Amino acid sequence: MSDYVGKLMADVKAKNPSEPEFHQAVQEVAESLVLVLDRHPEYRSARILERIIEPERVILFRVPWMDDQGDVQVNRGFRIEMNSAIGPYKGGLRFHPSVNLGILKFLAFEQVFKNSLTTLPMGGGKGGSDFDPKGKSDNEVMRFCQSFMSELFRHIGPDTDVPAGDIGVGGREIGFLFGMYRKLRNEFTGVLTGKGLHWGGSLIRPEATGYGAVYFAAEMLKTRGEELKGKACLVSGSGNVAQYTAEKLLQLGAKPVTLSDSGGYIYDEAGITKEKLDFVMDLKNVRRGRIKEYADKFKGAVYAPIDPKLDHNPLWAHKAQCAFPSATQNEINGKDAANLLKNGVYVVSEGANMPTTIEGVNQFLDAKILYGPGKAANAGGVATSGLEMSQNSMRLSWSREEVDQRLHGIMVNIHKNCFETAKKYGTPGNYVNGANIAGFLKVANAMMDQGLV
Repeated sequence: MSDYVGKLMADVKAKNPSEPEFHQAVQEVAESLVLVLDRHPEYRSARILERIIEPERVILFRVPWMDDQGDVQVNRGFRIEMNSAIGPYKGGLRFHPSVNLGILKFLAFEQVFKNSLTTLPMGGGKGGSDFDPKGKSDNEVMRFCQSFMSELFRHIGPDTDVPAGDIGVGGREIGFLFGMYRKLRNEFTGVLTGKGLHWGGSLIRPEATGYGAVYFAAEMLKTRGEELKGKACLVSGSGNVAQYTAEKLLQLGAKPVTLSDSGGYIYDEAGITKEKLDFVMDLKNVRRGRIKEYADKFKGAVYAPIDPKLDHNPLWAHKAQCAFPSATQNEINGKDAANLLKNGVYVVSEGANMPTTIEGVNQFLDAKILYGPGKAANAGGVATSGLEMSQNSMRLSWSREEVDQRLHGIMVNIHKNCFETAKKYGTPGNYVNGANIAGFLKVANAMMDQGLV
């Protein structure tokens, strides 16, 4: 079977050159699925994995827009509709200069398995643009979003493809996108998730990814008879995921001690309290400032700029018990993983998508720590998007407590599914295998039932 994975990866790299993130995501899944394909040769003969790897549809389009100086700008827009075997395509839109086809294909591929794990009827997709909303005025962002949606609207719908937010796409952007969709289609439907609360959004949606990653970590700790209370936690990022990871950690009695942005990170040995977190939320969500201001405000904290020449991220070199990477892909490399293990971290719950390189993942697995991969640990965000879709379909709104309760229940079930699947396939405690196999089986069986399409 290792020969099969080798040939598969050679084909993937030949067909998809210069897409290292996509190659990495496929390889991680393929290596886990050796255990399944050995027991179920029917999946291999039907080429199920090869079909999941190939997107059902890739949409690439130009996005012309006018800036505040009256100059025309041109960006590139994407939507990857990866797999719809168990439901309409579902996945975020990312607006960031780093966006390219390979990154979106990796994200869409991961989304297929993540959505499957939620048990909700959602396929996998991803999209976005190389547009950077940072530093743009509200009017410039609005004009870009309207131009972007003037093409995307042809390809999405509540029963076809339901985008959401991601990096660079928050409530402001979702509002502008939805307004243009509503005008072009002359209909009010649940075609986007992450909407405003007074026009179809769901309570807990901004919090969901961060809350879910913490709930998953708590479930992993229960398998060893432990809890989060009293544990020091390293958190990267300072956007929605990081903010609400820190909030839920505080609610469960843990102590978050770091946050970061693209410029650097802060380390607060005393702990990021509710008051300090409120400052960060205002800083990032309202004033759109830099995390450096935290250290200026709270004198016990230390700020360290990130040196791009370093071969590691010093944020991961502080003593702690838990780590919650919540920023972006591949932010933990092999050296970072070694630093985490050396400094006492034995719980890693990924709030970001694929934030750990293969070398880092292998170190975590070899050390047999509690390692929750992103497709399981950060599934709370898309799970709550699915709950928003349900509320939109029924034309009602659930209370904050009800949505949080449902989210917690989904994360408990995802953990149970991953834990039991890993054990069933002979790798107890390996949540990477558990998540990949459990996510694959539901999609694979649906594809087998539906024939060669």
